[in-house]
Amino acid sequence: MAKEQSALPRIVVLGAGLGGTIAAYELKAAVKGRASVSVVSDSAVFSFLPSNPWVAVGWREADEVQVELAPIFARKNIDFTSVGATRVHPQENRLELNDGTSVAYDYLVIATGPELAYDQIEGLGPDGGHTVSICQTDHAKAAAGVFESFAANPGPIVVGAVQGASCFGPAYEFAMILDTELRRRKIRDKVPMTFVTSEPYIGHLGLDGVGDTKTMIESAFRDRHIKWITNAKVAKIEPGTMHVEEVGEDGAVRSNHDLPFGFAMMLPSFRGIPAVMDIAGLVNPKGFVIIDKHQRNPAYGNIFGLGVCVAIAPTGPTPVPVGVPKTGFMIESMVTAITANISNMLDGKEPTTEATWNAVCLADFGDDGFVFVAQPQIPPRNVNWSAQGRWVHYAKIAFEKYFLRKIRKGESEPFYERLALEAMGLRKLKITQTDQDSVED
Repeated sequence: MAKEQSALPRIVVLGAGLGGTIAAYELKAAVKGRASVSVVSDSAVFSFLPSNPWVAVGWREADEVQVELAPIFARKNIDFTSVGATRVHPQENRLELNDGTSVAYDYLVIATGPELAYDQIEGLGPDGGHTVSICQTDHAKAAAGVFESFAANPGPIVVGAVQGASCFGPAYEFAMILDTELRRRKIRDKVPMTFVTSEPYIGHLGLDGVGDTKTMIESAFRDRHIKWITNAKVAKIEPGTMHVEEVGEDGAVRSNHDLPFGFAMMLPSFRGIPAVMDIAGLVNPKGFVIIDKHQRNPAYGNIFGLGVCVAIAPTGPTPVPVGVPKTGFMIESMVTAITANISNMLDGKEPTTEATWNAVCLADFGDDGFVFVAQPQIPPRNVNWSAQGRWVHYAKIAFEKYFLRKIRKGESEPFYERLALEAMGLRKLKITQTDQDSVED
């Protein structure tokens, strides 16, 4: 890390995905010379993960949705290493890196995303398993090759999310995109498709639904001849066969399904990365970072967490374990709150800013799509709305191009984006009593 900045307080962002990269940009702009900002990642590139379903059917090349980070961070005077971290040592304010070196910090922002828990189910996953993945862009690129081979000799498809999964939107998107691509190739009639999910009902999304997502997605599945199994536990996966247990409301197995497949993609459950696993006070038993309402860890007051790596309680009990997703706008609201709170701490003040955790989601169905707005993401909500239409497909494409442009320019939130969101009633930060008193004064 840069020696000339060593006298300044050191802010280190661990992770360079959607949350980590945006956090680095936003923090650098906010601290204005009061601290240095560094990023530690295990990858040299930013990958726009929402585009992975398109990569997996050949609608995008992997490099179209990836950005080399080093030149951008250098231009922004943000130190960067892609060596990756092997362990966080919170009592020493130190990151141990994979090459044996260490990085000291005064403030740490953990934005790593999760570890993919493929090993929890026999036969799951692209590495030594029998299913493809769209969780990482290199996985999606490999899936595209498998899909091309499948299309030459089509058969049944199984898509969905296993028990404990918390990110259901991409599974729905991928099922619909596969349907669209198969129809374009004139082979949809040769491909029975089944959607398998741990959700208690279609459209639950780990959020107890948003608006009428249940009716909307069930209707789309019927229109596209996609069958489904809910309250599903995947017992194991063998070559060409997925063994699924359908669970009743009492938690007992109600029926067993042996589903044949020629192509299958199942989203795994998540857990914390090894670098933070089993650190008392920092993470919960699954390795997710514990945070308070200011995104700060209660045990280590100079550590903050954002994105998929943070611990959020489920929306309620379900027959099969279901996690809570962390969507893009929700993550960006966490970034903005953390930036404000660290800025306060640099000035000797206590954190006071809270993220709204509002959610806006665009889900592409290949030739149309659905959108939902949840304010906040976790119910009960002030706004609970969803809609479907062809325009969503084009909005998702536009958003992809816009977000990648932000990453390449090194911007977090251009002023016109903020104005547009506020015009739609979408805020990243909660209005606290202190804010209200200031307005009234």
